[in-house]
Amino acid sequence: MAALISVLVLAVGIRFWAIGIWPVLPFCVAETVLVLTMLYLNTRQARARESIRLHEDTLRVVRTDPRGRRRETVIPSAWLSVALEERAGRVPRLVARRRGHEEELAHALGAREKRDLADRLSQALHRAHNPIFDNPQLRERRVS
Repeated sequence: MAALISVLVLAVGIRFWAIGIWPVLPFCVAETVLVLTMLYLNTRQARARESIRLHEDTLRVVRTDPRGRRRETVIPSAWLSVALEERAGRVPRLVARRRGHEEELAHALGAREKRDLADRLSQALHRAHNPIFDNPQLRERRVS
């Protein structure tokens, strides 16, 4: 992709140089350098990841930064709550709290995605904290 962009912009610059408009060539080179730098930064930033996994007894948050360094946080799910902190004119913060410990989740998501994730995490935590036991022996027997 970078080679294709470089060749196309260089071809345009050489064409302008050939017809006598040589000041365009330095701008073409500067434009190519800028575009390739932005592509590099975007690709590098895209390597950053965040994985949130809710198990029966823990919430595991694994973050990988653009350099590939991993940081893992494990929070016991007992007494864990998820809150969405609304901020005027900004994307809300999604926070997992447990007895004085606070962990912000989903930094890169937008407002709609954070609301959806907050709802799903709250529902999953509710199911984990309030299990429904189905004991066939306690069911009412039907008399035929």
